[in-house]
Amino acid sequence: MKILVDAMGGDHAPQAPVEAAVRAAGELDIEIALIGDEKVIRSELKKYSGYPTDKLTIVHAPEMISNHEEPAKAVRQKKGASVVVAANMLKKGEGDAMLSMGNTGALLASGLLIVGRIKGILRPALGTILPTAKGPKLLIDAGANTNCKPENLVQFGIMGHVYMKNVLEIDKPQVGLMSIGEEEGKGDDLTKKTYSLMKAAPFEFYGNIEGRDVMEGTTDVMVCDGFVGNVVLKTVEGMGHVIGGMVKELFTKNIKTKIGALFVMDGVKDFKKKLDYREYGGAPLLGCKKPVIKGHGSSDAFAVFNAIRQAKQFVATNVIDGIAECLDNMEE
Repeated sequence: MKILVDAMGGDHAPQAPVEAAVRAAGELDIEIALIGDEKVIRSELKKYSGYPTDKLTIVHAPEMISNHEEPAKAVRQKKGASVVVAANMLKKGEGDAMLSMGNTGALLASGLLIVGRIKGILRPALGTILPTAKGPKLLIDAGANTNCKPENLVQFGIMGHVYMKNVLEIDKPQVGLMSIGEEEGKGDDLTKKTYSLMKAAPFEFYGNIEGRDVMEGTTDVMVCDGFVGNVVLKTVEGMGHVIGGMVKELFTKNIKTKIGALFVMDGVKDFKKKLDYREYGGAPLLGCKKPVIKGHGSSDAFAVFNAIRQAKQFVATNVIDGIAECLDNMEE
């Protein structure tokens, strides 16, 4: 199995992708191809030794797509950009999955225009794993599609259902529809029409869920359009930073709280780990013909390593085939 890693994308590139690739090549029994400026990558690799060099290769890509460029236009014009080169390799079968921490729009455009969609999928969607009171749950769509039709949301539910069943090994994932009330008649025109379609969909439909259900982990899959999903995602991320800061302030307030912190530090570390996005890797772009994963822009080496591990699991559990089969069952 070979994972294609965009070594030039993200706030900590190429240091974080290279460090993660070195670790993954040694621990995960997979091949890694680092895509980017060969000279820069080789210079970074000099910091490491003892890793299996036969499992780590470099593919030269002289260009990059910055966050200030128009994604679709840049993907079409910059054939030598690292994310574009990775997408073309994936399409040709020169890799089994690709990962990028760079420009989100460029990755979405590469996935849609180059890798292509699974037959029957109208729009690929970003699925993001969120930490909740009941363990990791999937939010889909997290920002790829801001204008959706009911059919799109139903397909998001199908893709989320398959992903959670295959990758997180949940036997019967429950799918919830984000709305402003639990009752069937609540919500806007989109959610009302989607609700009736989801009742007949090939997954276990819980019904409507509200904003408070997100962190409670009421359902395994939380479906919404990309506008709502991105607002939810950024709210959860912000809440995590605020809570972390408040806990730190509490335990460093005075000598008594510092002493108290010594007795609960293990619990605090466990709590912090549950809220750490780095533990869950990246956001899969579900609906593409091959596994495509978007890593967080601020990912460090630990986060990138977990995203690579996630990509391996994505490939190994045949999520793509599972989505296609589920769509066929729905059509029948």
